[in-house]
Amino acid sequence: MRKSVIALALAASLSATALPLQAADAEALADASTDKESHKAKNLDAITVNAVPLNQQADQIVAPVAVLAGSALDEAKAGTLGETVSGIPGVQTTGLGKAVGRPVIRGMDGPRVAVLENGMGAQDVSNISQDHATSVEPFLADQIEVLKGPSTLLYGSGAIGGVVNVVDGRIPMSAPQNGFSGRAEGRYDSGTQGKTGLFRADAGNQQFALHVDGMRRDDGSYDIPGGTQANSQVKTTSGAVGASLLGDWGYLGMSVSRYMDKYGSPAEPGEEDHGDHDHGHDHGSEPATIKLAQTRYDLKGGFNQPLPGIAKAEVSFGHNDYQHVEYEGEHPATTFTTKANEGRLLFTHEPLAGWEGAFGVQYIHRDFAAIGEETFVPATTTKAWGAFLTEQRHFGPIKLELGARTDRQTVTPNDQARRRFSPSSFSAGASWRFAEQWHLSLNLDRAQRAPAEEELFSHGPHAASNSFEIGNPNLKKETANQAELALHHHGDFVEGKAAVYANRYNDFIYLADTGDVEDGMPLRRWSQRNAKFRGAEAEATFHLAKNTSGAWDLRVYGDTVRASLSDDGGNLPRIPAGRLGSQLSWSRNDLRASIGAVKYLAQNKTAEFETRTAGYTLVNAHAAWTFHNGERSQWEAFLDGSNLTNRKARLATSLFKDSVLMPGRSVSVGVRAFF
Repeated sequence: MRKSVIALALAASLSATALPLQAADAEALADASTDKESHKAKNLDAITVNAVPLNQQADQIVAPVAVLAGSALDEAKAGTLGETVSGIPGVQTTGLGKAVGRPVIRGMDGPRVAVLENGMGAQDVSNISQDHATSVEPFLADQIEVLKGPSTLLYGSGAIGGVVNVVDGRIPMSAPQNGFSGRAEGRYDSGTQGKTGLFRADAGNQQFALHVDGMRRDDGSYDIPGGTQANSQVKTTSGAVGASLLGDWGYLGMSVSRYMDKYGSPAEPGEEDHGDHDHGHDHGSEPATIKLAQTRYDLKGGFNQPLPGIAKAEVSFGHNDYQHVEYEGEHPATTFTTKANEGRLLFTHEPLAGWEGAFGVQYIHRDFAAIGEETFVPATTTKAWGAFLTEQRHFGPIKLELGARTDRQTVTPNDQARRRFSPSSFSAGASWRFAEQWHLSLNLDRAQRAPAEEELFSHGPHAASNSFEIGNPNLKKETANQAELALHHHGDFVEGKAAVYANRYNDFIYLADTGDVEDGMPLRRWSQRNAKFRGAEAEATFHLAKNTSGAWDLRVYGDTVRASLSDDGGNLPRIPAGRLGSQLSWSRNDLRASIGAVKYLAQNKTAEFETRTAGYTLVNAHAAWTFHNGERSQWEAFLDGSNLTNRKARLATSLFKDSVLMPGRSVSVGVRAFF
């Protein structure tokens, strides 16, 4: 206990003397192993990206990819997946308090961004409304991978904007070194008076491996400048058991996991619970809360050289049983359920005429239903088949990547006509290493997406999101044509990258505010028009010094995206604001610390009936002290501070920005252990 107190005192002094720069290095240079070395920084080049075939490392992939792992992931972890990855250039988050946050990639969100767990869809209802939480727990992740730009080639039309893949190792693919590894963490958060605890253990030998994990979070309503955000409490429980057979032939395993969440909707705090008197709404007499539960059953296997010409065959199957109940006070108002089966076969072929590649098929069957007073989306069955091929080859200093995919999808609602769609996608990318430390990449994508059920068939009030939504059953599939040009540099003193991109959408689908009110709620209508997105993002890390005073690194980054309708130049709604950030990091022996700031610019380019979003600056800090570093275990005390200047902040991406503030000043303190 005395060592822990000393650790926290040292961490606090480090935070106080550092410069005001941005917090977590989101595109982590880290190792993603599960043993006690997992938090130590290594080069991003060494990380294998699970979301793409051929066991490629991050710097070998032509398409834009970012990875969070190790100590950078530890510092970035938050209660929502969107907040966890929001420090990556080009990636932000939607938000409804600390319970709900889905990733926004280059201005794309909702059904355009696929959220995966170990390469399989989350199959929750987080894409249907911004008040719905994801069922993926970032605190249990080993690494989080973000594919920026269209990824429909590998994961279907629901990935037209990108992919966020959470890798948690619940199905072991190998045994840990020395037969056992694990980690545990406990933390306390001052902004919510909340407590979070988690554990993970892996054991096995050359023939068999076992995995078990668990997590519990209990947060009260969070502090905001001048008060408390009413009805923003959240309680989360998650856990899993998995096991695999191992051998020279490969692996075959399965896991069972459970995720439970209960949280309040700060957009609907009710009459009796207005902590934020400036911004609380009163559309109902009782606060709205949401309770969800999901059970997943996953099977996964990898088989080495199963057939002539096939280097590896991988099979994945997942079954999800999900239920989500929205309450008004103690009264259940609407129940959402999904039962989904997803299967995937991926074959990596032996090199053929210099080409390396993979091909596969994917199948999804999803039954969705909403029952209750506010059933704004009818029960719908979605079936989809897809086949895809990806190839790559080196031509001296040039690497070429090509790919294609075709899908067949049917969407069948109750009491309405069935819709059929046949989206297809093509991609081409090239990387040119014109010097030892430099390379230039170009990506061209043509991707299509079938409309989601809420876009087609919604009609009715949704109290938890404070919206009356009207869909359009005649929507057509949307088509994206994107080009991206990026320059990369990897030197001893500085590492950096810069990218510009343009995306022209035919028949872009968006939720438009009408300015009307229905049942006391804003009326929003799913619409379709041509649109264009243009953006840029850049980051650079300067290795300032490495001497007796420690290792000093400075990271700077920024991103911006502009989205408008093609015909009249009108703005699209809820587009992320541009931002600029920087971070100073220091480490020496068993100590490390960082402090930083990120400036969010004002979002004045708003859609009709959308309010502007003021700019703000968030200051954050992190510090950690390894106070025990034994042969088989390592203990670390940490101190994290967020929004240290207690600024009022609102997300331009949020439906609820005018009524719900982001959290104010908060400090988290805790201990991690690696075994």
